[in-house]
Amino acid sequence: MGKIHAAISFNLDEHIVAAALPLFETEKVSAIEWSFDTLYKVPDIPGWFVELLQAFGNEHRLIGHGVYYSLFSGSWSPDQDKWLKHLEKMCDSFRFDHISEHFGFMTGENFHQGAPLPIPYTPSTLALGRDRLNRIYQACQCPVGLENLAFAYSLEEVKRHGVFLEELVSPINGFLILDLHNVYCQAVNFQVSPEELLNWYPLERVREMHISGGSWEDSTIIPGKQIRRDTHDDSVPEEVFVLLEKAIRLCPNVKFVVLEQLANGLSSPAKQAGFREDFGRMESIVANAHDGNARLLNDFLPHGFNPPGTPVHDTQLSEQQLTLSRILEHAEGYEQARQQLESSSLSNTAWQIEHWDPSMLQAAVSIAQKWKNGFA
Repeated sequence: MGKIHAAISFNLDEHIVAAALPLFETEKVSAIEWSFDTLYKVPDIPGWFVELLQAFGNEHRLIGHGVYYSLFSGSWSPDQDKWLKHLEKMCDSFRFDHISEHFGFMTGENFHQGAPLPIPYTPSTLALGRDRLNRIYQACQCPVGLENLAFAYSLEEVKRHGVFLEELVSPINGFLILDLHNVYCQAVNFQVSPEELLNWYPLERVREMHISGGSWEDSTIIPGKQIRRDTHDDSVPEEVFVLLEKAIRLCPNVKFVVLEQLANGLSSPAKQAGFREDFGRMESIVANAHDGNARLLNDFLPHGFNPPGTPVHDTQLSEQQLTLSRILEHAEGYEQARQQLESSSLSNTAWQIEHWDPSMLQAAVSIAQKWKNGFA
């Protein structure tokens, strides 16, 4: 039976380092997830951090998680080409057990701005996503996967997400990251049970799970309604731990379970201690999941890989994405965003803006305007 590793998302920030150091000192951390593309502003990675990554990599316990590739951008940009070259360089320096990215496209006008948002599920976007995944594999030569998205505009979109993910990754035998807080967000926001939502995903594709915390945002559209946001800035909710206990037994190929929390949620000793408590509970659930039953592990390596040719473009999708980004980032609230969308090139298209939940459109405006100047 393959071992499931209790891991943390560990990046170069003093608050994360302070929270995680006692876990490393007691050898609790079984694996590290590193967002390898977030240090683009750091000219030199400290030697101790390099040694740590190499030590975990040599034991096949280092996993890479991308942030900025923008998998579904309709046009191919020089920044995406630069991202792949950076990934190649990282894979020459570190031994990653697998590489993953976020689903969606980045809002914002440049490479390191914005937040990932959904795209229409069409044959065109499917071809685009497959092309971009092929390029990641060509750069890293190890298993490649995608993380399920927390945000959706409609319940119908939520229902189709798992099937679309399966269609995306299956040609390269790719895997899924099942982010359970993302599942929790969608369950709350669309009033669906988390267990029913899990049934909409190809669970045999799950190689990695994430747990994290988030925040609540009051809806000004529907009085009394709150939107659950995947902000990664708080401790793990009880509901997510309960979901982990159920989901981990439904995913026969899971290898890593990762605790994530952003540095802005770890700014005090009390919050750092809470992070370690969350890790201890996660570690216990992972240990209890080893029931002695043999599992046939998928290696998630493509069979008969065909290198990609010229990058796939979708000019219409690209123009629609730019239009959507401009509206979300500059609209003065939900009503103005709705009016501008209805009179835009997205009206009566596969984006199905006519069926978007008003509260989720409001949340999209909030997300885009929060991150339009970048993550840092």
